[in-house]
Amino acid sequence: MFSTKDLGIDLGTANTLVYAKGKGIVVREPSVVALRTDTKTIEAVGEAAKKMIGRTPGNIRAVRPMKDGVIADFETTAIMIKYFIRQAQKQRGLFSRLPHVMVCVPSGITAVEKRAVEDATKQAGAREAFTIEEPFAAAIGADLPVWEPTGSMVVDIGGGTTEVAVISLGGIVTCKSIRIAGDEMDEAITQYIKRMYNLMIGERTAEQMKIEVGSALPMEKSETIEIRGRDLVTGLPKTMTITSDEVTEALSDTVNSIVDAVKVTLEKCPPELAADIMDRGIVLTGGGGLLRNLDKLLSRETGMPVMVADNPLDCVAIGTGRALDNIHLFKGKGSNSTKSRL
Repeated sequence: MFSTKDLGIDLGTANTLVYAKGKGIVVREPSVVALRTDTKTIEAVGEAAKKMIGRTPGNIRAVRPMKDGVIADFETTAIMIKYFIRQAQKQRGLFSRLPHVMVCVPSGITAVEKRAVEDATKQAGAREAFTIEEPFAAAIGADLPVWEPTGSMVVDIGGGTTEVAVISLGGIVTCKSIRIAGDEMDEAITQYIKRMYNLMIGERTAEQMKIEVGSALPMEKSETIEIRGRDLVTGLPKTMTITSDEVTEALSDTVNSIVDAVKVTLEKCPPELAADIMDRGIVLTGGGGLLRNLDKLLSRETGMPVMVADNPLDCVAIGTGRALDNIHLFKGKGSNSTKSRL
């Protein structure tokens, strides 16, 4: 049965969070691993590795082993999970046994991709590995009434995927998973700056622009940010000032893809549940949910109330950890979906 030593892991494309029962979130690190290409050894994991992105010598490579919410590099992912489990164990003292680990996965992944997550987690030191679909975990973490016969809608915008789901009676009624999220927003900003100003910027700069002046709608009072990059004409470093309106324009296609995914999910939603959502509203979770004015844009496009969860960055991790309370529902079920399990 469930033990307080078991862990819930939000294995994200951008960040990994580990939730320990009774302690809350005990590990919060970027999903980055720095590898030495000459000796094939691990140089750093997490925050230390992220600081190396774009700044490594030839024999060190900083990689993100997760892409679009799924494992792109199995061995590196297993090493990364092992590191994070050890970090969580440090916080909780020595374990008398290996932990059960619940890992969240995107709702749109294949059985093979789901099995890869379970295998990597077992290889990393888990006694048993279970998976829970990301939007379901996000809804639990956002304190939505997922076990009641009422419709709840969650839009979880992570680093690699956007998960849109309608949940009722402990299961996902209808969902849409698109591999467009925070990373694509950063890439869109990078390409816009390259196209408009012949300036090449790094992914850290693009992310900083998104966080500091990014908006889904033009802001009433335009803001500016100073950025540094490499001029593609001269090849020399260059500094520029970019406005928030330009960042909004750069993000428009990506944001519209997310809006379309929400509309498609609503179109598939049964009428009774759609009425519930009209009453309760749509809840935004994940780091992408923090993009300014995204809630206003979604509300305008869908005609429904939209709100950002109280703790959007942590919702999936908290929900994954809380799902350990119902670990008996996951035992012996293999890789079945949440819908058939709960």
